[in-house]
This record gives sequence, structure tokens and C-alpha cells, in this order.
Amino acid sequence: MLAHDKDARVPIARKISRDERQMQIIRATMRVLARKGYASTMISDVATEAGVSHGLVIFHFETKEKLLTATLLHMAEEYRNNWITALGKSGPAPEQQLNSLIEADFDKRICTPDHLACWCAFWGEAQSRPIYQQECAPNDKRYIRNLEQVCAALIKQGGYTHDPKRTARILRLVSDGLWLDILSMKNPYNRTEALRTIFTCAALLFPKHFTDAGLIAP
Repeated sequence: MLAHDKDARVPIARKISRDERQMQIIRATMRVLARKGYASTMISDVATEAGVSHGLVIFHFETKEKLLTATLLHMAEEYRNNWITALGKSGPAPEQQLNSLIEADFDKRICTPDHLACWCAFWGEAQSRPIYQQECAPNDKRYIRNLEQVCAALIKQGGYTHDPKRTARILRLVSDGLWLDILSMKNPYNRTEALRTIFTCAALLFPKHFTDAGLIAP
């Protein structure tokens, strides 16, 4: 099973910078959001979780909506930086880039119970959807565009006949579905099994380049 963050319920030290204070409040918000959901998360809960006063949370974020928006922005930036870094470290071949994008979605820093529960809270609550669309749509479009480009290059290189946009959509939906599956199951499987599952999908789409164990070595 996926392990919860080690810093759960650790009180905030008094003498820290403004940015550090805000980040620890955001992390506390994520833990509360993961347990209680979007609608039931209250500033008082976050303050208790963070070990600070209700007034201090108000001082930094003013309202619940602004606090949750800041939390969403932090998660979106964290996710974006993760896949961009993974793509930058991959080799130049499209199969290497696709492998890096797939593995990035199940990185241990991104694929945690709190992260998955928070994403589901933002996706699932009707009142949070406008915030998600406003703040995250550009990042989503950038990711989709990169995934489509990588798939198009691999299709051309490997002589496959798939449509690049549909191929990218299949991989993206499988990844999203695995996140939901891990979260919703009573005894969830781990990241390794999730990766084997999406690599099985990649192997069906690109049998010359992937098996269920991952990228085929050249």
C-alpha cells in the first residue's frame, strides 16, 4: 500500500519564513481535504491540523476558497514540474519519452493517498469545478499536447497506424483510472502494479517498444 506523508500532524515551528508557513498550511489542507472532502474542509480543521491558530490561516489565505485555490495551484505546479522534469531527463527517442511520462504519473512523490484523494475532491465536487477549470486547464492542455506529440512521433517511427490523439487519450484515461482505482479499493494495489497495468496498455498500443514490464531495451 502507499504510505502517507511522514510529516502528517507535525506542528508548525514558530520562526519560519512566510513561504514556509504557507506551504505547511497548504500541506495540512491537503491532509484535511483527503480525509473530509472539499465541502467539509473548514479553516478551523486546517488550523488544528497545522498546529496554528484560526486567525493565522486567515491572515495568510483570507478565505476557505482562497486557501483551497492555493492548495490546488500547489498540486498542479508540483504535478507539472514532475512530468516536465521526467521528460527533460529522458532520452531523445519517443519511446523513452513516453516511458518517462508514464512513470512520472506514478512517482512516489505524486502518487500518494493524500494526493490522489485531494485530486478526487477537486474533480468530484461541483463547486470546485470552476476553480479547477480556471486554474488547471492550461496545464492539462500542455500535458495533453506533449503526450500527443510523443505518441505521434512513436507511431511514425514504429510504423503503427493509430491516431495519435486517440492513442494519447487512451493512455491518459488509463492513468487517471488507475489513480481512482487505487484510491477507491479497500485493499489497493501499489504503484508497481499500477505501472504494470498501464505498461500492458502501452504494450498493446506499441508492441515493438513496450511489454507489461515496461520499455523494451534497445
